[in-house]
Amino acid sequence: MNIVVFGAGMMGKAILYDLCQHSNFDTITLVDKNKQAIQNIEKFIRDRRIIFLNLDITKTNSVKIFLKDQDIAISALPYMFNYELAKIAIETKTHFLDLGGNNDIVEREMSLAKKAKRENVLIIPDCGLAPGLASVITRDIVDKMDHVDYVKIRVGGLPLHPKPPLNYQIVFSPYGLINEYVEDAIVLDHGNIIRKKSLTDIETVEFPEPFGKMEAFLTSGGCSTLSYTYKDKIDYLDYKTVRYPGHCEKFKLLVDLGLTKKEKIVINGGSIAPIDFLARILLESLPKNEPDVVLLKILSKGELNGEKCKIEYTMIDYYDERNKITAMMRTTGYPTSITAQMIERGDITERGVLTPEKVVPPDIMFEELRKRGIDVKRKIDGLGGI
Repeated sequence: MNIVVFGAGMMGKAILYDLCQHSNFDTITLVDKNKQAIQNIEKFIRDRRIIFLNLDITKTNSVKIFLKDQDIAISALPYMFNYELAKIAIETKTHFLDLGGNNDIVEREMSLAKKAKRENVLIIPDCGLAPGLASVITRDIVDKMDHVDYVKIRVGGLPLHPKPPLNYQIVFSPYGLINEYVEDAIVLDHGNIIRKKSLTDIETVEFPEPFGKMEAFLTSGGCSTLSYTYKDKIDYLDYKTVRYPGHCEKFKLLVDLGLTKKEKIVINGGSIAPIDFLARILLESLPKNEPDVVLLKILSKGELNGEKCKIEYTMIDYYDERNKITAMMRTTGYPTSITAQMIERGDITERGVLTPEKVVPPDIMFEELRKRGIDVKRKIDGLGGI
């Protein structure tokens, strides 16, 4: 089988690395229009199966011709490209995975479900960390309990050594970060799917030292389709991003000042969208590629065999110094690569447009992550274990 990864950025690099280390694909192609980005990865990863291809993915016909020879495609590109790539993949009968990141784009992909099933193709949006791994953990909770009172998902990618003013570093596209902060968060509340403003409802979440008390607040995209998938099985579900204390208030000021708006404004005879200005400033001002950590805590409470039970999942993953792969790259890219390998091995056989909570077996995902040094710990209170 042949697989292609679109995007030679941080996530594409992690996905490519994992495919080379663990998969049995005959060829692994990395595609990007940026020759320098490809060359940077070419120096980092050596594998006889890799093909490096310089191609502009907006050239639809070229992409279509190329995909006809590919069995699986992964998009590690910004979310705005995913819908068009998914449409092309269905035409070429190529299974397609992406990292999600935008609720509206995922909804558009879901509209392709009948066509994908008719063409015997599987499209899986939201394959990264949250949504992605967090979605698979939520499925594990639902599979284990007879009834679920709540699922509270708390996830954050952070610098190991925070620096002011935001105590944050760029770990993926700044546009993706801004999108999480400005689009509405989705909350499931006893059968009602509610939209709430992001950067609100701040709470304290505690992790082992040296992190201690962190803040968590509502953001968009992290639970994606979970509220719809489990509308009748989970009473309450929300997603909050974890940050060092004080971050939310500082970034909210930028939003309130209008720096995330997409409408262009005229300055000194030229025009620029405030969001483009902010994205550029974030890229130039915030640290990049420094040691980072991903913190995950998912809390749940429910009922099994007539008794109340709590299940807590925790994961703390660190920067891979040896291979220069950030924790965010590991915890986003590796689950995506693992999911593609599940399709290749036949662990996933469904067809259509299906999100991870519907098709990814939790136990296989957890086992594969452990092989890569990523340990999702599950603690059960009540019933003496499950």
